[in-house]
Amino acid sequence: MTTPRNDDHLIHYGFEFSPALIEKARGAYVYDGEGREILDFTSGQMCSTLGHNHPKIVEAVKKACDGVLHLYSGMLSPAVVSLAARLAAKLPGKLSRSIFLSTGGEANEAALRMAKLHTGNWEVVGMTGSWHGMTAGAASSTYVAGRKGYGPAAPGTMAIPAPNAFRCPVRHCKGTCDKTCLEVGFDMIDAQSNGAPAALLAEPVQSSGGVIVPPEGYLPALKQKCEDRGMILILDEAQTAFGRLGADFAADIFGVEPDFLTLSKTLGGGLPLAAACTTDEIEADCHEKRFLHVTSHVSDPLPAEVGLAVLDVLDEENLNEKAVETGAYLKAGLDSLMQKHEVIGDVRGMGMLYGVELVKDRHSREPDPETGQAITRRCMELGLSMNIVSVPGSTMSAVWRIAPPLTATREDIDKGIDRLDTAITEVVAGRA
Repeated sequence: MTTPRNDDHLIHYGFEFSPALIEKARGAYVYDGEGREILDFTSGQMCSTLGHNHPKIVEAVKKACDGVLHLYSGMLSPAVVSLAARLAAKLPGKLSRSIFLSTGGEANEAALRMAKLHTGNWEVVGMTGSWHGMTAGAASSTYVAGRKGYGPAAPGTMAIPAPNAFRCPVRHCKGTCDKTCLEVGFDMIDAQSNGAPAALLAEPVQSSGGVIVPPEGYLPALKQKCEDRGMILILDEAQTAFGRLGADFAADIFGVEPDFLTLSKTLGGGLPLAAACTTDEIEADCHEKRFLHVTSHVSDPLPAEVGLAVLDVLDEENLNEKAVETGAYLKAGLDSLMQKHEVIGDVRGMGMLYGVELVKDRHSREPDPETGQAITRRCMELGLSMNIVSVPGSTMSAVWRIAPPLTATREDIDKGIDRLDTAITEVVAGRA
């Protein structure tokens, strides 16, 4: 019998599949069937922030297996109630209510539905370079990729330019964003609106869009513009919460209180768990208006047990503090690579999330996706898993998104920097 290839019976969904099957994962490493060690610099799909198969996560799964895995959606388990209470104690400002779902796209969908129901309006504003999920409403406000060929997005969706200081979207500033893009963006929204603004959905730090960190004061100014128009502000913290930036929430770092905060990747420890969180006031209004968002796995006990374990590990291992310290060490290593290799045009980020942008030359800043892809492939051959943002025709077509597990050691960082250095050197030399 002929052994099938990895992709013989699978639908391709955006990536080329790795030729080797991964059979084991521990900490910052995954291992193929031959036992080859691969250092994971993206925490899986940005989800394994505690490292792969953390013992507390495994223990939580076993606890759920001994108790309950799944229930009728109208039934609650102790884990779900406890997780909601733990989150309420941590969430910014007046946020105190949560609904637990499976993916970030679902969480954004729930927040958007509640925002529309609460305001009675239907227009939704996103940001260029954003990624919020692949479900219909979330995908309508996802602008970094996946918009062509699928028919019209949801009516009323619009976008403002992201505050990308390396590539100013309004061709105004270079290197330091002065928030002109925010003013121009809302001028355009006001010109296009039919008078029914419901919500603005944004990542506090864009990840898939190239790791775009907003300038000081940007998010509070964004919140004020939403309030001036009666809009709900939804912050999508799928990739920025619980230690990734060195704090529980990016909203706390940037000094903004959203009306909704959505969570997923960093809450689930590698398992599918997401949450949409809001205030008592908004929840009460939506409940009175008979808000409906029943899914097959809403409030499931198993992922809730895992979410509790994630919060325990964050506190017990001081991972917010560690992310700041290890992140500074990672940044120093990436900066050293930038000094050595002209192909690196920019290094940006914070905590344990960095973007490394590749250019053909630093003067023109023209993206160099071909070299980026070649280096990424060579990294994998050397035992380093790297994720490159590669969107054809986009200025965000050559950015490595680097996000090791929060539990990664300095030795892991050194090993990754060394392998990346080797890959860049070999690929650039081979093209000279």
